[in-house]
Amino acid sequence: MADESVLAVYNHTTITDSKKKNPFAKNLGRAQIIRGGAIIEVVNSKQAKLAEEAGACAITISESHNDGGVLRMVDPSLIKEIKRSVNIPVIAKSRIGHFVEAQILESIGVDYIDENEILTPADDQNFINKRNFRVPFLCGCQGLGEALRRIREGASLIRTQGDVIGNGDIIDLVRNVRSIMGEIRVLNNMDDDEVFAFAKKISAPYDLVIQTKQLGRLPVVHFASGGIVTPADAALMMQLGCDGVFIGSEVFMNSDPYNSVRSIVRAVMHYNDPHILAECCCGLNESMAGLNLNVQEDNTVVEEQEKETSEARVIIDPQVS
Repeated sequence: MADESVLAVYNHTTITDSKKKNPFAKNLGRAQIIRGGAIIEVVNSKQAKLAEEAGACAITISESHNDGGVLRMVDPSLIKEIKRSVNIPVIAKSRIGHFVEAQILESIGVDYIDENEILTPADDQNFINKRNFRVPFLCGCQGLGEALRRIREGASLIRTQGDVIGNGDIIDLVRNVRSIMGEIRVLNNMDDDEVFAFAKKISAPYDLVIQTKQLGRLPVVHFASGGIVTPADAALMMQLGCDGVFIGSEVFMNSDPYNSVRSIVRAVMHYNDPHILAECCCGLNESMAGLNLNVQEDNTVVEEQEKETSEARVIIDPQVS
């Protein structure tokens, strides 16, 4: 059991036993490469190149459209095309529990695999055993217990998820991030005798709860995703304690996508400097006006998209401890 214990990473330091050759330790180190940056969602190689030029630390690939049916892994040929066009890490999504999709993504050389809950789950009882792979995995969560369960399964990076529709509403993300950070603060002030009950309450592995208590943060890299469309949004997530942000492909749906992406990247880098943040936000109102899908002219299309997403999205979270 000792060989499978989770290895904590904090401030670029991996807490591990150097005598053991554990692939998970390497995956944790690779996750540190994108720490402190902005990951941009793209649908084609043109957007991928623009994101790279604007300073994105990585890109994640999504379908350019969906017809309301089953949401699956992106076409591997598109992933290969985008990988050839950029020099930054590429993230591709697999469905929850679909380990064959993950095997395919690993075989074509993606840098990270996102076991994504927004795609239609392939298994409503089990997540992928991420320790069977040599490529780092990232997983979404909405609470501390869920995050620690995904880490036990082998996730090297946690993505706290908020808005999934893409309408630019950050309220769900703020609520979820504050919930996780609040639970960690409560954990820090607990006596060791109380940790057993707390771990049981949130259905999380006890050893990971102890690591979280000792570190005062999640034991892996922690990103925020959903509803982040402005530099101020990105800086807010960083100041709340996240290690980076995911930006949806809707950032390209405006008059100046390069400037929008570049401003968000700068905001993540200088999230504690209000003067630089003010510069990042200047002149973006007009270009970002289209990022709120709820105010587009064709509200019927928006409502249909929201309905399709809600029908396709199934929340599963087996109580693994």
